[in-house]
Amino acid sequence: MPPMNVQDLVAIDVHTHAEVSATGHASLSDELFGASAKYFKEHPRPAIPEMAAYYRERRMAAVVFTVDAEHATGHPRISNEEVAESCAEHPDVLIPFGSVDPWKGRAGVREARRLVTEYGVRGFKFHPSLQGFAPNDPMAYPLYEAIEELGAIALFHTGQTGIGAGVPGGGGIRLKYSDPMLVDDVAVDFPELRIILAHPSFPWQDAALAVATHKPYVHIDLSGWSPKYFPPQLVRYANTLLKDKVLFGSDYPVITPDRWLADFDKLEIKPEVRPRILRDNAVRLLGLGDPDTMRERTTDA
Repeated sequence: MPPMNVQDLVAIDVHTHAEVSATGHASLSDELFGASAKYFKEHPRPAIPEMAAYYRERRMAAVVFTVDAEHATGHPRISNEEVAESCAEHPDVLIPFGSVDPWKGRAGVREARRLVTEYGVRGFKFHPSLQGFAPNDPMAYPLYEAIEELGAIALFHTGQTGIGAGVPGGGGIRLKYSDPMLVDDVAVDFPELRIILAHPSFPWQDAALAVATHKPYVHIDLSGWSPKYFPPQLVRYANTLLKDKVLFGSDYPVITPDRWLADFDKLEIKPEVRPRILRDNAVRLLGLGDPDTMRERTTDA
């Protein structure tokens, strides 16, 4: 399989989920999956090779990850190694992220280092509500320190989650842990760490915008919501102060990029900002090339 040709891509989706392993093992328990399916509507659970074919057909690339929440849920994760190895079989369109439960302590730190150095993982997904921890809890700091040192990215779920929605007690999931203001402490204590705040952060959208505006290495991805439901202040900041820090993400497979992009086309985004959100900001953040040079080549052609 040829390497990724970033210049030929129309978009980079920075937020997709591997929901099922090659052996059929699901990333969540049946109870939590059922609640998520009801919240987002039923959807297919493609294996990683199917995801590669889907994005290749659309001339897009995708960041792929699962969520390791074994401590809080008791449900075994999908292997990070499987995700990374499967993505490595499709380097033209897939970019592997890992997920390490911060409750795993030193063992988790060792795993994170190995995933980056031996498997080419470029970042790590955290879901504070599902994993049952506050992002600014010092017990997670050795893991952040390793991620920062390795030059990888920390992507945090923020805002409400469909996982556990409608289940008594929300399936034990506490929404308070996904307040983006808790990540502000992480950005202060690890000033070189590249961070993505995932999703429009309902009910803390203004907090997410404040953190991303104030901290130079904090970005926002737009996954999990159809663009037609974006709060107006998110659209305003994406067009102006955060035009270089907002990223296209779909949350595939619960939301398809086809649906997301169709609604994004109707959003009042400046023409010069659209390619930044859809591709160029991710190119820079993921270290895939120089988007400014790419734009110059496109203009010259």
